[in-house]
Parts: sequence; structure tokens; C-alpha cells
Amino acid sequence: MGVTGLILAGGQGRRMGGVDKGLQVLRGKPMIEWVIARLAPQVDEIIINANQNMNEYARLSRRVIADTVKEARGGFAGPLAGFHAGLRAASNELVVTCPCDSPFLAGDLVQRLREALERETADLAVAKTGDQPHPVFSLCRRELLPHLTAFLEGGGRKIDAWYASLKVIEVTFDDEARAFSNINTREELEAWTNVPNG
Repeated sequence: MGVTGLILAGGQGRRMGGVDKGLQVLRGKPMIEWVIARLAPQVDEIIINANQNMNEYARLSRRVIADTVKEARGGFAGPLAGFHAGLRAASNELVVTCPCDSPFLAGDLVQRLREALERETADLAVAKTGDQPHPVFSLCRRELLPHLTAFLEGGGRKIDAWYASLKVIEVTFDDEARAFSNINTREELEAWTNVPNG
């Protein structure tokens, strides 16, 4: 069973001044390129979910998709809208998700999530460090699309609320905690520039 990699780059980057975080440069290349380099060996295809700068992202992946679920006033509907777009576009039965602003992605993310998903016959596996789950680092079944569509059409937007309606297995990555570091501000971007790559 193949795996589609879905990189979530559809946010507004408010904490970084409204810029497109995936395209911000870390050590000489856009953050999303670091994510692609780590994710590509683990999956059969990569899809980028973006809502702006589509041409820039198209240079990095043959498949770039925008949210189809929008808020009434034209705003972004959050990460679940990205999940929804990715599940619709995926060519494989399993879809792994990760954000564009976590350039130190675990090299065994998919393997460990998949082992847990299959062992527990779960709907979705999510990474966790300590007591903190990381909901946008997940592996889910494409067959969840109708369920997610209904949730979104009913006004649901919170990722935790959707997860609560599923059989979810949390997978501990305490040995690779730094892999789940998000770069959300310009200060964090500058700080990580000077830290050896994980």
C-alpha cells in the first residue's frame, strides 16, 4: 500500500508577519525544500497544499493543490482544509501529513506511524513527544475523506475535535523530539540558522 506525502503550506504565517513560511530561507534554501528532502525518500509521491505563491511551489513539486473548503469571507479554513484537499488529490491509500515549517523532519516518521496504524487497525496515527501530540504530523487513511468532508460541511474546523471522532493511535518520538520543532517567527528562523542540522 503506497503512501502520499502531503506538505501543508496553506497557512497565513501570521506570527512571521504574514509571509509564506514555506518559502522563507533557512541555510540557503526555502524551508519547504528541507522538508521535501526528508520526506521524499519515505513516500511514493509528494503533494504540496498551498493557497498562495502557487508557481513558486510548482517548481518544487509536480502536484500543488489549494484548499477547496473556504470560509464565508474568503479566509483560510485551517489545516483540516489542507487535509481535505490532500485526501481528495492523493493517489495512494495512506496519506502522511507534515507542515512546511518543520525542516528537521524525522527520517523514520512514516515507518513508525505506519507500524502503529496497522498494528492497532487505527484510522489515523499521530506523532507525540512527551505529553504533547503533534496533530499535523499524522498518517491517515484516504478512506476518511467522506467523514472529513461531512465534518467540515457541518462547520467543524478544529483538528482535535475531528481526531476525537476517530480511532487514533499516538506514536511516541521522544528520541527525535527536535524533529517536530516548528519555525514560526523570524527570531526562531534566525536561531535555527545557527543550530547544527538534526
